Amino acid sequence: MSTATLVAKKVLTDRINRIEVSATMAITAAALKLKAEGVNLADFGAGEPHFATPRHIKDAAIAAIEANFTRYTAVAGVPQVRQAIVDRHAADFGSQYTVDECVFTTGGKLALFNAVQVLIDHGDEVILPVPYWVSFLDIIQYAGGVVKLVESKESENFRITAEMIAAQVTEKTKAIILNSPSNPAGSIIEQADLESIVRMAHERGIYLLLDETYSYLTFQGDIVSGGSLLDCKEHIIILGSLSKTYAMTGWRAGFALGPKQIISAMSKLQSQSTSNAASMVQKASIAALTGPQECVAEMRANYIELRDRILEGFKTIPGLTCTTPQGAFYVYPNVSAFFGKGGIKTASDVAARLLSEAHVVVVPGEAFGTSEHIRLSYAVSPDVIDEGVKRMREFFAKLA
Repeated sequence: MSTATLVAKKVLTDRINRIEVSATMAITAAALKLKAEGVNLADFGAGEPHFATPRHIKDAAIAAIEANFTRYTAVAGVPQVRQAIVDRHAADFGSQYTVDECVFTTGGKLALFNAVQVLIDHGDEVILPVPYWVSFLDIIQYAGGVVKLVESKESENFRITAEMIAAQVTEKTKAIILNSPSNPAGSIIEQADLESIVRMAHERGIYLLLDETYSYLTFQGDIVSGGSLLDCKEHIIILGSLSKTYAMTGWRAGFALGPKQIISAMSKLQSQSTSNAASMVQKASIAALTGPQECVAEMRANYIELRDRILEGFKTIPGLTCTTPQGAFYVYPNVSAFFGKGGIKTASDVAARLLSEAHVVVVPGEAFGTSEHIRLSYAVSPDVIDEGVKRMREFFAKLA
């Protein structure tokens, strides 16, 4: 058979073409390239703490390596790390999970990915509030799910209510994803709304995927979890991470808590992908969860100071407006006042020009589902905030 008669075969699958490269990772790569070229950047791009991992956590990992605790473990993690997760969540939120209802994962993103993969089939609808964390949309679409967006109002600090969620529910709704405090806006779901959403979902047999990555970085009121509603437990999957709470982003330490059937399925999927998370990371995570917790309170207090500092800085930039984050460590300013000036048409234009001309690293709002914003992580030093705001003020002034 001649080459001309061969049928051309598609190289890439439909599922990989349904997703994009993570916008935050792309921004990080561009920033690293400029840094390697010697460019001095005010980097607000990647969302990770500027703190070092606490000493007792590092020591636990070193001790594990020295003791040759470097072999495979159970796919879901050693019983001790899962017990530590269960105990910490119970102590802080009043939940009731067993070791068999917990899986330890290579980062919180893997917990989300695996949960969506075992729950969502082609055509299943997943309700997702806007703005959303960049990976939510793509992970749902990779699984073949249909995303039903819930638009929030900037004038109401991007608040999500039970009524807003219920309005999007249909017979095809399989799951709802909630992230509170949220990335990118730092908004929280009020306790009454959270309880109403959880109970509504439970009554309708809809699964709640509750991303609690920033739950310990709540700046007002008590930290809350839907996992405390014990009578709704069978429809709740808690997605957690040690990355932000304990400054462990590079360690890749995440977990999920949920019904045994779902956790078992997530572990089965994990057995055919990453297998267990790194063994010494599990030991470090035990130290983080069972050790002194003062470091968490200290970091949270510092984030509040940094939030207030950058918001004060924004007040010196005419045309820039921003909601007040209630948690996490991000600000999500509106830059639409600058559209039509200096050739700028979109938030992506703003982000690109800030990087190339002002050497300020931000993430455009299009990655989070809105078109008028940029995201900045203020988990940086006060000097970086001051210098970055100065550069932004000078950049926007030139556009006027």
